[in-house]
Amino acid sequence: MTAVWAAVLLAAVWAAHWGAERLSGPLKKLRKKWGFSVAAGGSFLGIAAASPEIGINVTSAARGVSDIGLGAMLGSNVLAIPLMVATAYFATRKSGLQEAGKNHEQHRRKHYVAVDKEAVTVQALPYLAIVAVLALLTLPAPWRGLQPIDGWLLLLAYLAYLVQALVRGREKGEDVDWSRKERWMAIAGVSALAVGAYFTVFSSEKIIGALGIPNVVGGLFITATVAALPEVFATWSVARSGQVTAASTSVIGDHAVTMTLAFIPLTIIGTPIEDFRLFWVSLAFVALMPVLYAMFIRFSGERARGFHRWTIFGFAAAYAAFVAAVVFWVQPFQASGGGP
Repeated sequence: MTAVWAAVLLAAVWAAHWGAERLSGPLKKLRKKWGFSVAAGGSFLGIAAASPEIGINVTSAARGVSDIGLGAMLGSNVLAIPLMVATAYFATRKSGLQEAGKNHEQHRRKHYVAVDKEAVTVQALPYLAIVAVLALLTLPAPWRGLQPIDGWLLLLAYLAYLVQALVRGREKGEDVDWSRKERWMAIAGVSALAVGAYFTVFSSEKIIGALGIPNVVGGLFITATVAALPEVFATWSVARSGQVTAASTSVIGDHAVTMTLAFIPLTIIGTPIEDFRLFWVSLAFVALMPVLYAMFIRFSGERARGFHRWTIFGFAAAYAAFVAAVVFWVQPFQASGGGP
């Protein structure tokens, strides 16, 4: 049966892939129509790309396996930034990308991905503030766990993030034309992402059960990894279309949704934190990734700012440290019966 569920999982990922490819065109048109900056454009893609995480938590809450959703949220937010930066880098190694900028060929030869410097202030730092809000709501002993009031506070945090991202750097919009086919394909894309998300979590639950590992650990490494795949496809597609900054910043927009709106289903049913050490270690690495993201852009040494090839290895080393901490410190400690 594991092979059957693995096949379902692959089909769900393919559906999400197809849906993500339908969104790069609408993203560009919406950004131009409303005059939003290229950095803020990542917020649009982030909402669409975060649908797997939202679907995971809705499904896990409905099925009574909220620890899978909790693990998936934390795991995906640690993995996704390194993965998306690497995806944007390799997607832009192609010459002649439209709208990638007149200096794209020079950046390609220097193994460099140019990203608008506004990505730090518009995306990375506000997202880090969201992580701090989540930590404040869940780490102190009196408030530990996810409760209904936390859902409202996280909703307010997301609205604050979205407003500042869309308003800052906004210019006069342009007239764009929408065909009926484009509208229906965009709707179909979002629908495919949602359906793919549901079957992703359903089949992941079956696989985790067959492997006999804790739900939260399975969510952290299996479900989270699979949930990141649609965003990989979306990032690749958008980067190849020449929207390099939007592709590189969409991961932050996705995380902002994941750490706020996607947590709301878990707050509604009330989700306790049973493995506190695993939770705070994971949350620490969730916070580390946007810090590295901002630092790599800020100190890139290029006028346009962005990511060099060596930053990919820096992100990979940070994720490897996370896996090592969980495997060699957190899990042995819990297996020995240690407390928080």
